[in-house]
Amino acid sequence: MAAEYGPLGVWGAIVALGVLTFGIRASFIHLFGRIDEVPDRAMHALQFVPPAVFAALVAPAFVAPTGSIAVVGNERLLAGLVAAAVTWYLDDVFATIVAGMATLWLLRFGL
Repeated sequence: MAAEYGPLGVWGAIVALGVLTFGIRASFIHLFGRIDEVPDRAMHALQFVPPAVFAALVAPAFVAPTGSIAVVGNERLLAGLVAAAVTWYLDDVFATIVAGMATLWLLRFGL
């Protein structure tokens, strides 16, 4: 069942979302300098934003590289798990990249 929207409805949605986005960004600019200290609960919650965003961006590339979930025969998933294990034990970014890429390369090209 396709819904048809006229140009007025489409442009209205674009303008409304633009104003909403501008308002959110302007609120932070407005609050900057007016609040002396960020509350501890907010700082604690903000610590989890970068890992959550990274996981949301990377997890689909590992679990569903072709658009559908693939566990068996998914060399990206295995390379990601190896890289995660190296990170867990060594806590070294360079070693993580080398281990993950080496695993992916070995699984793809089979040396």
